[in-house]
Amino acid sequence: MADITAALVKDLREKSGVGMMDCKNALQETGGDIEAAMELLRKKGLSKAEKKSGRAAAEGLVAGKLSADGKTGALIELNAETDFVGKNDTFQAAARDIAEVALTVEGVDAISAAKTAKGATVSEAVTNMIATIGENMRLRRSARLSVAQGAVSLYLHNAQGDGVGRLGVIVALEGAGDQAVLKEVGRKIALHVAGTPMPPLALSTDDLDPAAVEKEKKFLTDQALESGKPIGVVEKMIEGRIRKWQEEVVLLKQPFVMNPDQTIEQLIAETSKQTGAPLAVKGFVRFALGEGVDKGPEGDFAAEVASMAGQG
Repeated sequence: MADITAALVKDLREKSGVGMMDCKNALQETGGDIEAAMELLRKKGLSKAEKKSGRAAAEGLVAGKLSADGKTGALIELNAETDFVGKNDTFQAAARDIAEVALTVEGVDAISAAKTAKGATVSEAVTNMIATIGENMRLRRSARLSVAQGAVSLYLHNAQGDGVGRLGVIVALEGAGDQAVLKEVGRKIALHVAGTPMPPLALSTDDLDPAAVEKEKKFLTDQALESGKPIGVVEKMIEGRIRKWQEEVVLLKQPFVMNPDQTIEQLIAETSKQTGAPLAVKGFVRFALGEGVDKGPEGDFAAEVASMAGQG
């Protein structure tokens, strides 16, 4: 029997992302052949992929990609169970491949059925990673923005590798001005969307979700009524406070993080003058890793990992 050293186990773990004991057992079964061990882990895991699908996956990566002409941008969120997997080269490469697919295919279902440049469908690629790495994974969401003329810009915060991070933003600027200028301004706006203390809920006041407006109005009304002021006074108070809230959560009305004396709307107007052509923000998308995911009972997966580590 081949000597299964700690270094060999570590090497397989880094390549596969699978737990230490699984790596050790696979190496023992394959006589220390790393490639054979990788294939064994993949085959063993396929039968377990369905069982893993019920486990919470809120870690992983956000990946972004821009088209060669700079007029289309895409974001995807690929989830796994632990942040360790987000550092795995195979997982990062898969996220980039999926973002590439998202440039031309819209919607999670359509993307899952589409083939990557490597020949397998996205669904097959994710299933194979579940099998090899041993965690539940899923393509959670995707978004794409395009302009007929102008530029789409990408910003990835807390980058984990090329084209992948824990928060991603794309911004589409439409106009006939110099594309290089628009791309840089768009990147600054994307950075603003990623870094502002109050992430924007919509591009303009007209784009705000009516349900969100009503929820805020009810909150402010209940708050104002507690003051004991007459209803007529309360109504005027609410009108002013809703207007102020809208300015806080609408992108175009927000103070630009790089120059708080200037709103995003004013930045666009200034850039339009600079380029000599009308300019507009067509849209923006912000994906923060794991936001809104129900993570289920805490510690379930950690306990499983600890249990596995204690074997042998």
